Amino acid sequence: YQNYLIMKQLKLLALIIIPLGIIIAAMPADKVKQSRLTPDELLQEAGAGVQFISPDVVADMLVQKDPSLRLIDVRTPEEFENYNLPGAINVPLSNLLSDEYTDKLNQDAYMNVFYSNGSVYANQAWMITRQLGYENNFVMEGGLNYWFGNILSPVTPSQTSPDEEFARYDFRKSAAAALGGGGVISTDAASPTPKAVKPPVTAKAKKKPSGGC
Repeated sequence: YQNYLIMKQLKLLALIIIPLGIIIAAMPADKVKQSRLTPDELLQEAGAGVQFISPDVVADMLVQKDPSLRLIDVRTPEEFENYNLPGAINVPLSNLLSDEYTDKLNQDAYMNVFYSNGSVYANQAWMITRQLGYENNFVMEGGLNYWFGNILSPVTPSQTSPDEEFARYDFRKSAAAALGGGGVISTDAASPTPKAVKPPVTAKAKKKPSGGC
């Protein structure tokens, strides 16, 4: 079991260190000079998972129409056009360092939440912005794959499940109705128990994304 934990930690570090090296190498010289975190500092924050926001929290903020939330889709424009979360803006990962996006990424007015199909590309976007010293940027853990499999398609808990599971299910069911989901069987996952909400008018359904990262 100890060997398993060690291997798991090594895999996690590889997922962080390899993209980090690529990101640093690809950053323009002027951006590198602006960097406010050392690679070691960034690695420590990334390893602690301080960047991740639960999809349940994102769903709650969407249903509550929280004005402080700004969703940033880092996928390609084509993927964004096929499906995007309500109110999201598209900042493709390949164009993240463009000057036209600096004001959106380096700010203190909004809680920016990056998302992609999985967590990989969104996490890379966070690492880039965090190394530049930008704050108020986060990552929706699990991305759209988790969003569709759990938030929009919650599974009814078993009769022996704790009350927290039923509370989470009730929230996800109402959020799915509000955000245009439902109907697909999925697995559940541990996350903070959000407060129950009254769902607003059902949003227009869009095409479900596919793929990882």
